[in-house]
Amino acid sequence: MGLSTHVLDTMHGAPAVGMSVALYTTEGDTATLVRRFALNVDGRSDGPLYDNNTIKVGTYRLVFDVAAYFKTLGVALPEPNFLNRVSLDFGVAHTDQHYHVPLLVSPWAYSTYRGS
Repeated sequence: MGLSTHVLDTMHGAPAVGMSVALYTTEGDTATLVRRFALNVDGRSDGPLYDNNTIKVGTYRLVFDVAAYFKTLGVALPEPNFLNRVSLDFGVAHTDQHYHVPLLVSPWAYSTYRGS
């Protein structure tokens, strides 16, 4: 499977349909955009972000546009809002394994873990 992601909106108890996400490769302080995408009706990308043949050992960043997502749903957020974008930096050490990066998010909190 390579690399995948999934976002659950814990405020509404539903997948984060339509949330904008950006994937970067990173090297030190330099981040290079790989692609931008919107999450589907299951709160997932359409297909893997990388498969096991194309992912490389290294460091990556996923950036989730949390504030824009909740604003689109009509959630009243303070200005400035508490969470704008959630940026997750992570490493891939084994290209033969699946790296799943889920995000559980509300306008005020988030958590993540290495999923299966």
